[in-house]
Amino acid sequence: MSTDSNLSSTPNLTNSQPAKLPSAKFTFWLVLCAMILLATNMRAPIVALGSIAPVVQNALNISETQIGWLGAIPMLTFAIGALISPAIGKRYGLENTLITMIILLTLGMVVRVVVPTWIGFLSGTVMLTLAIGFANTLAAPVIKQRTPHHIPLITGLFSLTMTVSAGIVAGVVLPLSEHVGWQWALGGWSLLGFFAIIIWIFLRLRLGSSSHQAVPLATLGDSDISMWRTPFAWQIAIFMGIQSLLYYTVASFLPSIWVSKGLSPVAAGQMGSVFQFMAPLAILSLTWLVNRGRPIQALAVFAAILNVIGVLGLSYLSADLAWLWSGMMGAGCSAIFTLSMMLFSLRTYTTNQASELSGMAQAVGYLLAFFGPLGTGWLHEATGNWDLPLLITLILMIINVVIAWMVSRPVMVDGKRA
Repeated sequence: MSTDSNLSSTPNLTNSQPAKLPSAKFTFWLVLCAMILLATNMRAPIVALGSIAPVVQNALNISETQIGWLGAIPMLTFAIGALISPAIGKRYGLENTLITMIILLTLGMVVRVVVPTWIGFLSGTVMLTLAIGFANTLAAPVIKQRTPHHIPLITGLFSLTMTVSAGIVAGVVLPLSEHVGWQWALGGWSLLGFFAIIIWIFLRLRLGSSSHQAVPLATLGDSDISMWRTPFAWQIAIFMGIQSLLYYTVASFLPSIWVSKGLSPVAAGQMGSVFQFMAPLAILSLTWLVNRGRPIQALAVFAAILNVIGVLGLSYLSADLAWLWSGMMGAGCSAIFTLSMMLFSLRTYTTNQASELSGMAQAVGYLLAFFGPLGTGWLHEATGNWDLPLLITLILMIINVVIAWMVSRPVMVDGKRA
């Protein structure tokens, strides 16, 4: 039998693909728009509750403890979502899984306002935060697979959108509730979820499902790496976890700490805003520097040092420079989070590895973060001051400088040079 006949009898892999594949430019803009719409839904529902918590508490007639549980649930469900999402994304496809999760997220936003009871609000919160836990993990592998040449740019814009949308919602949800009621003020953001569902379905139809994307032969030998047994994966998990612990601790207690240092309640509240609003500047700067080819290792260490100086200033230095210490912590936390998201894609060979690394690191990270506000509050109550929890936090930030240097070395997840 001739060679030609042999070829003709085998499946034609090229012809099994769509006749006209989308251009790289079209794919870039489609993925960017989809990621931005996804990002607008990933922090706003959580931040909105924090801004309107007293109103919700009165409306539902629930206790401070119940409000506290609503604030603690996201970190637990983020961790659960991070643990189980890589396997589900691999089995059913990243896009299919994300579409399902965006539907669940949107449904959760609706449920907690159309069922105005404690059970209804709790159920809606669990639904939407579990969906966000999936999205946290699966965003990085989608970016890696669909736009491998634009990982820093799209990751940076994705992180920036989460931060900016959260800041906008935090500022407008309470005044909005006074005009349209708390249910519309919270539930109205579900409209963004519907837009996200539409564009992700369009992306899925045009680009296909990632579950059918082949893994390059050159990387098959590395595809069985276990992230739970890989030193690099644990380094990035701890790196991200310590950052998350600081972020959620500061977000919970920064105004109270500054009041104890002599600031007025109004000035202390403004320091919380400084902490949050440093994020866009930090993310934009980091993204620009990475795209310009600046060493990731230097950027990671610098971000970790910013956290050290910020916590040191909060603990022992002049409260007259409270804006500087608060801003340093805000910039350091945002830069480390964004850099971690980039490393999930930049330091893995395949989409599955990026998904598994993202899931493992975020599961560990959010579990660590859960104990930040919890431990800080307990130590403050036990000792009557902020000295011990701040000292422990400072020690952790110093440790994270070393981890930043280790995790940002130019090596891949298996230890080979990048």
